[in-house]
Amino acid sequence: MPVTNNVTRFLDSRKLKYTAHELPAEKLGAEESARLLGVPMEQVFKTIVVKREKGKPVLAVVSGSQVVDLKKLASFLGEKKMYLPTEREAEQMTGLQAGGISPLALINKGFQVVLDASAQNFVEIHISGGQRGLNIQLAVEDLIRLVNAKVGDVSN
Repeated sequence: MPVTNNVTRFLDSRKLKYTAHELPAEKLGAEESARLLGVPMEQVFKTIVVKREKGKPVLAVVSGSQVVDLKKLASFLGEKKMYLPTEREAEQMTGLQAGGISPLALINKGFQVVLDASAQNFVEIHISGGQRGLNIQLAVEDLIRLVNAKVGDVSN
């Protein structure tokens, strides 16, 4: 039986087409996830928690083959400076384990979501399903609409 959690129930309630993929429950990198899923690493997106100087953190969703560029992200959002928290701080801010942080699990929690423009190279992408070991494959346009994501060039 496939994994069911708040994210899959939310997607089901919206009658959205998605595929849930079960992966090993340990923290996997994008490269390992892509290998297990049989997809290019560029199509597996990771969620990076980024702190602002003031206000709620931002969720930057970038390709597994890229890193979030803090200068580009700050410029895109009109911020002076942005910072990467420690893994522990990111877990405390989101209430989710690193490796399971997902914009879908944090809808209505006040996080601004920025999706890297490279996602638009694909019809569907893979993102975390809100817990380690659960990967969600869904349409880029559905993700943008669901999490009210801003799309911009924020990685390198």
